[in-house]
Amino acid sequence: MRIALTVNGRPVEADLPPRTSLADLLRDHLLLTGTHLGCEHGICGACTVAIDGEIARSCITYAVACDGAEVRTIEGFDDDPLMARLRRAFTEAHALQCGYCTPGMLIAARDLVRRKSGLSRQAIRFEMSGNLCRCTGYAGIIDAIARVMTEEAAGGQTPGAAGADRGMGGGRGSDPVRSARWLGPAPGPLAGDSMKRAEPAPQTLASRDAARAPQQLAPAPQSVRAPVRVTTGGIEERGGATHISQSFVLDHAREAVWALMSDPEAVVVCMPGARLDGPPQHGKVTGRIEVKLGPVVARFAGEGTITLFAAEYRQVIEGHGADRRSGSRVSGGVDYRLSACPGASGGEATRVDAVISYALTGLFAQIGRSGLARDLAQRIGEAFAQNIDARLRSPSGAAPQARLSALALIMAATRARLRAILARIMGG
Repeated sequence: MRIALTVNGRPVEADLPPRTSLADLLRDHLLLTGTHLGCEHGICGACTVAIDGEIARSCITYAVACDGAEVRTIEGFDDDPLMARLRRAFTEAHALQCGYCTPGMLIAARDLVRRKSGLSRQAIRFEMSGNLCRCTGYAGIIDAIARVMTEEAAGGQTPGAAGADRGMGGGRGSDPVRSARWLGPAPGPLAGDSMKRAEPAPQTLASRDAARAPQQLAPAPQSVRAPVRVTTGGIEERGGATHISQSFVLDHAREAVWALMSDPEAVVVCMPGARLDGPPQHGKVTGRIEVKLGPVVARFAGEGTITLFAAEYRQVIEGHGADRRSGSRVSGGVDYRLSACPGASGGEATRVDAVISYALTGLFAQIGRSGLARDLAQRIGEAFAQNIDARLRSPSGAAPQARLSALALIMAATRARLRAILARIMGG
């Protein structure tokens, strides 16, 4: 297959067998050997690169799936200021020995520093747990990342870092992130409280950790709310499309729910992976949604129409789109209606009844099989309902925006089905 992509800012064309991995294209065809191959199973992270701005495992990514994409390897970060600070910090903190994991570790660390700030050492360990190192014990790596994260929070550099840039050096004694710490493996989610408290957060980051409660690994018990229960009906095939009905109850007045759900721009924020290109124009919208199936990412771009029945508290959205890379096409719609009902707390609640219809062709048609469609719709509906509820409770808060991982949904749905089968066999 002939593909064209951009690697480190340079246009590249290649004729490749379909099973060629992106790592093999980079190393064997383009001689970019800074991308290392370790486990070749997507576990160790040595082959990490950036694809369209997001880090990915190049050893388990097909090169042909990157047709039209922009790929950046460790060689492409030579002039990147943030990467330069990370390289310096890795050297000063002795964060590398054999160096085999270092290219992937640096790319993952840069991605982390760009996305988040003010993390504790334990949180940094958790975020970097997808990259493995055989040599260092990770202490120096965490030192380096914490140091650069502090520099970024201070506006790009600490005074010590600025001196190092000018050749003046910066002693360890002035390092604001060095403190007593736990040197063993990162504590898991089932570790005891004494283990999790063994490593105090650096003084300079403590107040920021407290202010960023949503990023903590163990949210406070009072912040946990009962999930919104979603009921999914049967599957009906008619007119060449699959139709699924869903309903859930939100503990909010109907007018408040309608104000949110009648606004397409507000609703789309609550659907992971979806976004609009702009506000509706004369009842029409354009947008896209990303779906991830293993190493393949489909970006469905298309257009739709919105029909509002305000007197009935009802809205109908219909659309169609296609993904150029996978050749998949989708068409469908959602018809939802809001009804007032008594709430659990005695006030007014809102029942949302929706009928979802879709037709899939191409590579991603496999996720539309009836055997899995109901379970997948249940989980997608639950995520959507939770985000709607969260947005109503905190209008200024940002609803989660992540890719829709079809593979993760399929695996979760399959596990749930297996548990149900085992429960029936065991009689409980």
